[in-house]
Amino acid sequence: PLHLTPPSMLFISTDEGSSFQRQSVDFTPEVMIFHPKEEDKLLAYCKDGRLYASADLGRKWTLLQERVTKDRIFWSNCSNKMVTAQFLGKIDHNSLLVQDDYVFVKVTSGNRTKHYVSYQRNEFVQMRFPKYALPKDVQIVSTDENQVFLALQEWYQSDTYNLYQSDPQGVYYSMILENVRSTKQPEENVLVDILEVRGVKGVFLANQKTDGKVTTLITYNKGRDWEPLAPPTTDMNGKPVSCKAPDCHLHLHLRWADNPYVSGTVHTKDSAPGLIMGAGNLGSKLVEYKEEMYITSDCGKTWRQVFEEEHHILYLDHGGVIVAIKDTSIPLKILKFSTDEGRTWSIHNFTSTSVFVDGLLSEPGDETLVMTVFGHISYRSDWELVKVDFRQSFSRQCTESDYESWQLTDLKGEKCIMGKERTFRKRKETSFCIKGKSYTSALRSRPCQCSDKDFNCDYGFERFHAEGDRCFPDFWYDPDLPHEDCHLGQSYESSTGYRKVISNTCEGGLNKQQSAKQHNCPLLPPKGLKVGIKGQLLAVAPGDDVTFIVHQKQGDTSSTKYQVDLGDGFRAIYQNLTVTDEPIQHRYRNPGIYKVTVKAENVAGHDEATMYIQVTGPPLTDSVYSNICAFCNIFASRTPGNKLWLILCNSDDLSFGLQHLFILFLDHFQIIPLTFSRNLDRFNPDIPEWRDDVGQVVTRLLAKATGVPQDSLVTVVKPGLPTSADLYVLPTHSKPIKRSIFMDKVSTNTRAAFTLKPKCPVRNTAPSHDNNKSHSPWLRTEDAYPPLFFRKLPGNRNIYAQMHNEKEQEMTSPVNHSEDTQHIIQGEEFIDDDLDSQTLGNSAGSSLAFRSLIRTTTNHHY
Repeated sequence: PLHLTPPSMLFISTDEGSSFQRQSVDFTPEVMIFHPKEEDKLLAYCKDGRLYASADLGRKWTLLQERVTKDRIFWSNCSNKMVTAQFLGKIDHNSLLVQDDYVFVKVTSGNRTKHYVSYQRNEFVQMRFPKYALPKDVQIVSTDENQVFLALQEWYQSDTYNLYQSDPQGVYYSMILENVRSTKQPEENVLVDILEVRGVKGVFLANQKTDGKVTTLITYNKGRDWEPLAPPTTDMNGKPVSCKAPDCHLHLHLRWADNPYVSGTVHTKDSAPGLIMGAGNLGSKLVEYKEEMYITSDCGKTWRQVFEEEHHILYLDHGGVIVAIKDTSIPLKILKFSTDEGRTWSIHNFTSTSVFVDGLLSEPGDETLVMTVFGHISYRSDWELVKVDFRQSFSRQCTESDYESWQLTDLKGEKCIMGKERTFRKRKETSFCIKGKSYTSALRSRPCQCSDKDFNCDYGFERFHAEGDRCFPDFWYDPDLPHEDCHLGQSYESSTGYRKVISNTCEGGLNKQQSAKQHNCPLLPPKGLKVGIKGQLLAVAPGDDVTFIVHQKQGDTSSTKYQVDLGDGFRAIYQNLTVTDEPIQHRYRNPGIYKVTVKAENVAGHDEATMYIQVTGPPLTDSVYSNICAFCNIFASRTPGNKLWLILCNSDDLSFGLQHLFILFLDHFQIIPLTFSRNLDRFNPDIPEWRDDVGQVVTRLLAKATGVPQDSLVTVVKPGLPTSADLYVLPTHSKPIKRSIFMDKVSTNTRAAFTLKPKCPVRNTAPSHDNNKSHSPWLRTEDAYPPLFFRKLPGNRNIYAQMHNEKEQEMTSPVNHSEDTQHIIQGEEFIDDDLDSQTLGNSAGSSLAFRSLIRTTTNHHY
């Protein structure tokens, strides 16, 4: 309890407000936080961003830190080790969050945002969402019971979020509910309509928005199954209601109150399990202006209406007394209270003069029967505090004979919830007594045998109810591949598609993880190698300290050698170069543009990353600088010898260096246009990586259906909507596949997932490449010469994918299904094979011509 006064004066109470001691301070504290386990320690935050600490209840203060972000101050358990991490981008200043065993941060690099988690104060690890979630925002819902429960707004969402659950480390996430409603509050705060029901673990309420209609759902097993709320059978006057499932249900508002001293629209409490009271309405959807009050005492199985208007709620004596005050802008002098879980209500005049109620407070302790109503008589008057003591209303303490038991069940009557049967006790309706400090609600629990409902879909899998509620791998996920952090000498387990619901305690019975196989981690080649500069600087002055940071997304690091060339003659070889162990520090002496190259290699393979850094001489003029940034991360200029220099600005983590793409022309190939069901458009973020993955899936299915070798087929999904593609039939030998035979097989064996339309094959007379001419960095091609991107797939064959031949720009952001997605920019990912202009994959009748294409991160010019 704290009382803040004008500058230089602070009053602190150590006896719950009975008395205060005055302490002199030389700053004006705005927020005071005390550690619940070490109550002699205090923190004080000042409006100027300074943070102070006291170890003796405010007698002496020490300045801890300056420029601290407001509302981002957390107590954390002590650790002897310092957790550090080198991020290629900057940690967002308002993203730090500490909850239980987890620490969360968000890192923005260029136009890409990534989320990281530290579990039990260990190193930070990138959080793994489904590959094409492409999060715009993440809100942490719950971190108790060794699991992260969060709401994620995906690229296509504007006023909804999807709910995800993690593994115990908070790294891998699976979706459990789509399209939960959200609202933006002042100061850009976001409220997501998800509420954890206190008192019974695993129970959540959520408001789902589909087709503009909001409905309330409840889960008893942490999101494994969701059901709409059952409507009450009668109204508050005992008359039957016409609301019948499945066309009509109970819906609740799940808003938080702006005033911290009044309850939100739904009220629950740890010491009152099963008791939920909230405002809402009956019908086919939630109605904003309807706020009738409903209550349940069996954790949502059955409901009763208690009021026709919204009320502020306060639970006293473990829910043995429920206090309700009408939520209104007019002055009041009465309150209502119930001692039988809302079945009957009594009226009490808490003041002789009506007051505008500002809030409700109870004394510390769940067993308290004393509350305070505070408000004001007029808008210009001081606060009026009215103390209400319900202890005088009860004549005795409760005994065992005053209680009865009730068993927790879900809406279908299932007793085994979260792997056990749970029985609670509550006071009988006829007993008028005080539960008191010694009261406990839990009576007994018994484990159940495991069944289907105790398992959820694992990371990379989705549930298909049409297939018997089974989990299938997403098209982008291969469950047999080792994890990215799998190192030689370790082992990994291939997923069966299922994982047990976290904190579920079922025993024996069905085990959907039993068929998982153990594999030894292979030596993985380095993959996803990137090099960047700490602070995202790409232009420095001679003599400046430059810290290069190397990131490797996948592959073994302990057996990998890293060859570093900083472009000015400095070369070195590093062993086990990682993010945190050994950043590379360097100083450039002379102005210029330097190419920085890092090559990673082990016996399994190699990868390479390149970037350019400018060491400035005289300062750049404003006009030159504006021209640099106007080219969207790349400024190109030519020098004698027809060499191309590049200056990168505001680069993201996908474009640390120049990407070279090569164009290949073939004489003999066939093009067959493909069209897809419009349902696919809803899941099309229109980024190259998604198009590549979908193209590979279609190629694999077509090869299986037609019998044509997969190496001879390439499906190129085109940019934009509606989703369409071209199927390239490449020559396997000197003689191309007969078109009529292929079309017959496709028509006969392929599912109706896409439609094939005939189109004449394209002839090619490849133009000559004149090296003496100065070519534009943006290559345009004629319609008669369809360009192809070079792609290297498993095996030695060269597989080619089309670069679409349109003349307008292709934005690499997801498809603009809504206005709120326009600011999301996703970078291109291409393979830089650093090829020489040599003949590749040449077969009889094929002529080859290569041209170098340089791309920006955000725009494409053909």
